[in-house]
Amino acid sequence: MFRCRILFFSLLFLLATGVRGEILWSDPASRAIHKTPMTILDGMVKRDDKANDALYFKFHVEPLSDPADEPYYALFQLVESNQMRLGVGNALEAWGYSAAFTSETGPSNVVDIAGFAQINNINFDDSGEFNLRSAHPEAGPMGEKRPYELPSHDHPRTIVFKVQYVPGGDDLVTVWLDPNLTHGATEENQPANITTKFKARATFDEIQLRHDGSGGPNKDGGNGWIFSDMAIATSFNDFVIVRFWQTWWFSGAMALLVLAAVGASVRMVERRRYQVRLQRAEQQHALEQERARIAQDLHDDLGSSLTRLSLLSGLVRADKDNPEQVEAHASKLSQAADQTVRALEEIVWAVRPGSDTLQSLVDYIAHFANELFVDNPTHCRLDLPHDLPALPLPPDMRHNIFLIVKEALTNALKHAGAREVQVHAKIHGRTLEISVQDDGKGFAPEAYAEGRRNGLGNMRRRAAAIGGTLELETKPGQGTKVKVSVKLREPVPETV
Repeated sequence: MFRCRILFFSLLFLLATGVRGEILWSDPASRAIHKTPMTILDGMVKRDDKANDALYFKFHVEPLSDPADEPYYALFQLVESNQMRLGVGNALEAWGYSAAFTSETGPSNVVDIAGFAQINNINFDDSGEFNLRSAHPEAGPMGEKRPYELPSHDHPRTIVFKVQYVPGGDDLVTVWLDPNLTHGATEENQPANITTKFKARATFDEIQLRHDGSGGPNKDGGNGWIFSDMAIATSFNDFVIVRFWQTWWFSGAMALLVLAAVGASVRMVERRRYQVRLQRAEQQHALEQERARIAQDLHDDLGSSLTRLSLLSGLVRADKDNPEQVEAHASKLSQAADQTVRALEEIVWAVRPGSDTLQSLVDYIAHFANELFVDNPTHCRLDLPHDLPALPLPPDMRHNIFLIVKEALTNALKHAGAREVQVHAKIHGRTLEISVQDDGKGFAPEAYAEGRRNGLGNMRRRAAAIGGTLELETKPGQGTKVKVSVKLREPVPETV
């Protein structure tokens, strides 16, 4: 699976990079040109008269010169063996943004190429000039719209032009003045009103950035031009600005992430449902165990108590002529009846609806303690809250906690010789703590083996069975404290 993911994302990368061309040369620096030409390519890219491929050129210009002051030229100039070839920018005395040294002349041209060449001492074979179409045309003398734009220092422009080289002939040139280079732009979907096509010789081994006036010692054509963000590529798409989040492979990756997130969410929901079903099954199992325990209690505790009552009743009848024996049997009969009633109360409480809550457990402990210590010189003081959270208790947890407290109270009553027994209950977060403390004679725990203290061992086992802990604090003559702590379970939601 991991290898498949690596191969998949590698394929995405190859596809994403394979659909584009190649940047052959770039120079993002800003260069201010005025009077002195600047060579920038240094022969890194060349094309001669035998070339038959296509190249794309891009540059950004910020004109500082004002054509209203005096004529000037400013060109991104292709140069071959010191001979001027195609130049794009602003030709001398042109109507606006234009190309120079073209093989054909466009409409409304006023440039005197021959005079320009003589003044500037330039040797060239081609002598054309072609105005570039613009989306911001100028108004003519009569208010008519002309398809060209005057360079203005308030409006920088980006120019992209394509040269389709034709071996041994004039090359095909396409110029886009301020084209759309945002995501989704292509060579084919550029507007017609910014697209200009013509022929020119565009072979080169150098590129020069040029700016100068129309001639004369005091005519420099203004303040110059700033050229920047220049590049040569084999595809128009290389100039399109595509943020990484706009690429199709990023969209695909995001789709995969969404699918993975959905899959993970579905898996989490299914896992949660499985956990709920498992928890409910555990609760059902616990309920079945509780029912089995109640049946066992009915058979053992209540059955044995009833059997003892029956035997004692028989002894009373048998010794009816012996008042002393009858009184002894009657006393035992009363004790057995009380035990039977308590056992029956426990069973009824365990099966009664509404008994499976934390508050019900605490209330029943209070009831049991009051019944146990009634008419007894040992005083039982209860510190039990009445506003516990409505948390459900599984049957096994409720039963084991009650038996631990019952055992501690019974031991305090029978063996401690205490004047007072205190029962405390409190809850911290989801942890329940119940303690039984007396001021009796206490004992040394290490002096009693577990076999001689079956009650203490039973309490520890019951606490462990419900994931709780049992703490014993006692010393001879300092009383005894038994504390059980158990973490309450999360309730099972009704729906998922």
